[in-house]
Order: sequence, then C-alpha cells, then structure tokens
Amino acid sequence: MWKFRTLKAGSDSKMFAENYTRFGRLLRKVKLDELPQLVNVLRGEMSIFGYRPEEKRTWDILPDSIKEILIKQKPGIIDLSSIYFIDEERLINLSKDPQEVYWQKIKPIKFILQAFYIENKSLLFNLAILWMFFKKLLKL
Repeated sequence: MWKFRTLKAGSDSKMFAENYTRFGRLLRKVKLDELPQLVNVLRGEMSIFGYRPEEKRTWDILPDSIKEILIKQKPGIIDLSSIYFIDEERLINLSKDPQEVYWQKIKPIKFILQAFYIENKSLLFNLAILWMFFKKLLKL
C-alpha cells in the first residue's frame, strides 16, 4: 500500500503524536497521506471503498471468522470506520493506555463497521459514505 511517510524514522507506532514529522502531522490531519493509495487503486490492488488494509502483524492475529469476512473484497481507501474514527489519533492520545484503547475499544468497532459495509455494499451506500467522509473532513 502506497502512503506518504508521516512518522519519524525508526517510529513503529502512530499511537503517539510525537512520532509524527511536522509535515506528516498536517498530511494526516487532512487525510492527504492516503492520496498515494490511488496508485494501488489504478493497479487493481485496492478499491476506493472497502475495509482499510491491515498490517501483516495485525492480519496474523485476526480470528479466522473476521478474515473470512474481510477477504470477500479488496481493501479500500475509505470505509465506515474511517468516518466514525476520523479523530482516532486524538482519542488514542487522550488515553492513559493507548494500546488498550485501540485494541479493546476501537478495533472491535472497526471490525463491526467493516463487516457491515461488506455485507451491505452498494453504489448508494458508497455515495453516502463519500458524502459523510467529506462532511466530517470539512468539520476538522
């Protein structure tokens, strides 16, 4: 998956604001760090709409039941969870235990939203997602 580099060299986690480069923080705030993924869409590796791709280390620990749902379609640039958690990093950075908040509270909801999209996807649903995304982005 193509992406602009937003983390400082050697950083392994986006869980903490201090791991971002100054320019990277701006790119992530306005979601432009996702723009290079259009190359993946043009190459047929991703779609515009669909679940966000998982890192290999995350994919490896997913239950098979979730993997079976996710592999029904290509990963995408935008999905319901990217709208619902448009301020995910702020939520994580406000917590005392970012890893716990992410894995115990955020990630399970993301899986539910991703499964819901996969089971109900349609052109009208995609247009609604696009509308909601831009509406939320403009409020940031």
